[in-house]
Parts: sequence; C-alpha cells; structure tokens
Amino acid sequence: MTMAETEQRADIYDPAYVADLFDRCSSNYRWWSAVSSFGFIYIWRRQCVALLQAPKPGAVAVDLMAGTGEVWPHLLRRFPDLGSITALDISHRMHLEAVDRLHGPYAHRITHLAANALETDLPSGMADQVLSTFGLKTFNRDQQTVLAGQIARLLKPGGSFSLIEASDPKGWLLRPIYRFYLDRLLPRIERFFLKGAQDFSMIGTYTRNFGSAAHMADALRAAGLSVTLKPHFFGCATSVSGFKPKAD
Repeated sequence: MTMAETEQRADIYDPAYVADLFDRCSSNYRWWSAVSSFGFIYIWRRQCVALLQAPKPGAVAVDLMAGTGEVWPHLLRRFPDLGSITALDISHRMHLEAVDRLHGPYAHRITHLAANALETDLPSGMADQVLSTFGLKTFNRDQQTVLAGQIARLLKPGGSFSLIEASDPKGWLLRPIYRFYLDRLLPRIERFFLKGAQDFSMIGTYTRNFGSAAHMADALRAAGLSVTLKPHFFGCATSVSGFKPKAD
C-alpha cells in the first residue's frame, strides 16, 4: 500500500494506528531518525531541554511520547540533581526498546510505562517538569487540546514544560526543497535501505498536517499555562515551552 493509499484508508491519528506504526519503527528508530534528520534531531532535543527551568534537587520529570528515551541523557546532563524520570509511550515495542536501554548509572532513576499520554492516570501535580520531543505531530488538534489539559494537570504550580516537534516551515525560501525531501526523497531512501518499509515516510504527512506548534501553544494557554512559542532552524521545528503559574 502506498503512502497516499494509507492516508486515504486509515485514521492516522487513531491511537491504535499510531501504536502500530511505532511498533514497526522501533528497532530502527534511533539510528534512522538521526540519519534522516542530518543530526538536527539531536540538536533539537538538546534545545528542548534547555528551555526547561531548573528544578529543585530530587525533582520529578515526566517525558511524554518518550520513544526509546533519546532525550534522557540530555535531561540528566543538564539537571544532574533530577530525582527521577517517568516516561510514557503508546508503542509497546518502543517501550521494550526503552526498557532494554535502562542500564548504567541512571537506570534506577527512570520508570517507563506503555501508556497513552491522552489518557494517563498519573497523579495530578506530580511533575516539576514535563517534556516531549517529536510526539506532537501524531495528534490532531482536538487531541492536542486534551494533551494540553493533561500537561497542566500533571505539573506542579511553578513547574515548567518544553515540547518540540518537526514542522512545516511555511514562508521559508527553501521550503520546496524541504518538502521534496520529506514527501518524495525520504520515502525512496527508506524503501531502499529498510527493505521496502514506508513507516518513517509518514513524517511527511504528519508534518504537513501539523504545520507548527501554534495550536498547541494556544491550547496550553487555554489550560492556564504561561507559554512561549519558538521556531527552530527557519521553522523546520517549533517548540512550545513555559510554566504553570503559582497561585496568588
């Protein structure tokens, strides 16, 4: 089935579809995402963490749509006194890949849950920090509104959040080349190197539909959070960050 046929036949925002997509991607996710983004994904993860406010020692971070935990080294290097990370991902195989990586000096500080971020029953006010790297594009606007409510619920007053996502840089002079790479060239490269796979090529569809994190920023403001929207590399990614105001 071609990408066009997939888009026509499937609800690409259905949680079951997303979970199945990333189950298939899981074993190649780390290296392929780094190669296909020319290393920008590493830079953007680091920039996402840099937008978080420094918490008190022993603080709790919640990593939503955590994948296989690529952001954790950035988080723990910047905040070495962080107490623990609770990580969620809807993909069971991503969950297994992440659990396999829980070794070394910080393994005991990370809890990874196979769970839907839109429906998590983690305790309200448990998090000093909430972050997500490259999970927003798999949510439509209604789902982003639900996610914003979850982030506001999870954060303690004064807690900070930072989310970053690959975006569609409308207005950028080189956007046609960027879109050609995502929509046409990347699917061909993936089919060649990954034996006919087409899963990572869905990033073209997701980024085109996502546009930018502007709607997520609006949803977070509506949920009562202080929000800053920021473009990265001419808008090829956008971040939304801020904090939960303390009560007067």
